Amino acid sequence: MKKQIARISILQSSKIATILYFLMGFIYVLIGIPMIIFGNDQFRIMGVVYCAMPILLAIIGFVCFVIFAALYNLLAKWVGGMEFEVIDVP
Repeated sequence: MKKQIARISILQSSKIATILYFLMGFIYVLIGIPMIIFGNDQFRIMGVVYCAMPILLAIIGFVCFVIFAALYNLLAKWVGGMEFEVIDVP
């Protein structure tokens, strides 16, 4: 049976994407902390930037996903939404 996504909730979907981008940003924190502890002045500055990446990624991710969801909703009206097939599992 085919299903189609006709509309994406812009704010709710963007909140979820923001949280995911924020969590992915902690990979940069793992790199930034040793740079702050063991690096020279230039590496310490880069380490601070790396530690700020979860917040930066969350902001950029929110803005980009709002744009994506709005464009998807606009295009889905004209050409239809994404289709996928589902099956019933016993």
